[in-house]
Amino acid sequence: MLPVSYRLESAWQPEGGPHGRFTFTLFNLSDSPLSGFRLAYTSLTRVVDPAACDNATFLRRNANFHEFAPPEGFALAPGENWTFTVGGLNRQAKHCTDGAKSAYLTLSDARYVPVAVSDLRLEGATSEPPPARLPEGHVGLPFALQPWPAKIDAVAGEGLPAVLFPAANSSTEDIRAISDVLALFHRLFPAGHAPFSLAPSGQGQPIVFAKRGDLGVEAYRLAFSGREIRLEYGAAAGRQYGLTTLAQLIDGARNHATKFRFPAAGTIVDQPRYGWRGCHLDVSRQFYPTADIMRLIDILAWFKLNIFHWHLTDDEAWRLEIRAYPTLTALGVLRGPDEPMLPQLGNGADPVGGFYSQEEVKAIVAHAAALHVEVVPEIDIPGHSTAALVALPELADGQEAPESYYSVQGYPNNALNPAVPFTYEFLEKVFDEMVELFPSQYIHVGGDEVADGSWMASPLARKLMEEERISGTFALQSYFLKKVKQMLTARGRKLVGWNEVAHGGGVGTDGTLLMAWENPKVGIELAREGYDVVMTPGQAYYLDMAQAEAWQEPGASWAGTATPAHTYAYEAEGEFPEELKSRMKGVQACIWSEHFLSRGYFNRLVFPRLPAIAEAAWTPKEQKNWLRFAAIAPLSPML
Repeated sequence: MLPVSYRLESAWQPEGGPHGRFTFTLFNLSDSPLSGFRLAYTSLTRVVDPAACDNATFLRRNANFHEFAPPEGFALAPGENWTFTVGGLNRQAKHCTDGAKSAYLTLSDARYVPVAVSDLRLEGATSEPPPARLPEGHVGLPFALQPWPAKIDAVAGEGLPAVLFPAANSSTEDIRAISDVLALFHRLFPAGHAPFSLAPSGQGQPIVFAKRGDLGVEAYRLAFSGREIRLEYGAAAGRQYGLTTLAQLIDGARNHATKFRFPAAGTIVDQPRYGWRGCHLDVSRQFYPTADIMRLIDILAWFKLNIFHWHLTDDEAWRLEIRAYPTLTALGVLRGPDEPMLPQLGNGADPVGGFYSQEEVKAIVAHAAALHVEVVPEIDIPGHSTAALVALPELADGQEAPESYYSVQGYPNNALNPAVPFTYEFLEKVFDEMVELFPSQYIHVGGDEVADGSWMASPLARKLMEEERISGTFALQSYFLKKVKQMLTARGRKLVGWNEVAHGGGVGTDGTLLMAWENPKVGIELAREGYDVVMTPGQAYYLDMAQAEAWQEPGASWAGTATPAHTYAYEAEGEFPEELKSRMKGVQACIWSEHFLSRGYFNRLVFPRLPAIAEAAWTPKEQKNWLRFAAIAPLSPML
């Protein structure tokens, strides 16, 4: 491990500007003096007033990328430090992850040198450590199950079978199902004792399988007698869920015998509360290798979640190989000082890239399908399209003034232009390849956070608006998305989007599913307009939100604090009028990756809230119990 040559320390003070100020201190830990350099860092807390700097010159900003220079003639000797302050921030800092995420120096000879970055300190107020995320917990019935089943009437035994195995005369399909869940268990718990055996064992219990036409496709029923276990199921998904329940029961009883037991008698009658039980992952801000994607899908299957919403494109990168447009993954994924896109969100001196080849996508989709998880792909359009526009400049109106509008994340001119004919040729070819890769009936097209004022400086857009008698950004967005919906319908697919798809007149409600993310009331409004809805409000189900108000708790804060207790207790359909509840199709966790710079941050923020949402998606309201959940949640597998 090489020693650190330069380190950037930072603090936030409540005073010094409308939203406080940063104090940065660069330490020269090398053996050489430093002069003629520039310092760049990435931070979600952005500088919006370049003049509000002291002892530094603000050079440029692109979204979260910032660059500064020291005073002219300044030299930093070995062992010395340079301190400067920055006010004029776009918001106040609330957590230790609100400061610089990465930094590097550009030296006088144009070389780039990485700079180590410390967490943001709080000055002028108390920096509290985060509280415990879970109480000790308590179980009434001593069974390790997550999510908790719809109905359970079982008696705990004193011992447990060494293994469960298929009864004699089990079908090949039933035996394969045991093998599949056994493989899932071993992937999630490599050191765990196998809950199943395909061969009979005198120390175990047989599983008697029975398919029943009166059970739903995801429903199952378990009956325990002490001698055998009867598993009735409606279809393959229900059989998998029943076997997963058995694996959880026996593993919990084996490894935590003082708290959990295996049933000696009784029944579990189970089926999901909602049909859409989703988890979203943003792979644009940070890239996750294929192995991580497959493990996350394994975790979803363990929690009986059935939708993996794969957010494949955004401003920061286009991650899906499209063979018709190879520059999307040749240029549209590269971030670095000399790359097509500048560093963002934790990138620094070293260039970064990463995308999923079509062969990798096929493998991931097949892996998910084997676990009854549907992969719903998302390309985020028309906004959040910086990467696509960098890769394919012909998507832009060349007459449009640069930086004529900015997205909420600070990206200039980041929306596909509805008046550029190539936009539709591009999307037709992208969708042609997507429908071959993804068998899902749904394709998610984003539709969120298009900046008000987008396209208003585009002569092509102004001409189109005049011809079509369209007024304003959102009416033009509606015009665009209606064409996108026609493309998807022609390919036998349904449009899914974020709640802003309904802006400006929206699109046809038939065959459209919208995700309510801005706040819970949006979902009710969408349902009232006739849209089917998935509830994923940031205030409860965004897993990048901080889990406590304490400064030392990592995460975002725009939607407030989402403690595990709040996420668990939140009832998505709680305020839906009875006549609209049929429009609510389910719930979904969202994993946005701005703050996930490490596996540690990922696991800290995602768990235990992901299993909490899984229980909200599966377990009837009257069966939920926070203290029971808190006792079982520590058993969760993690990434």
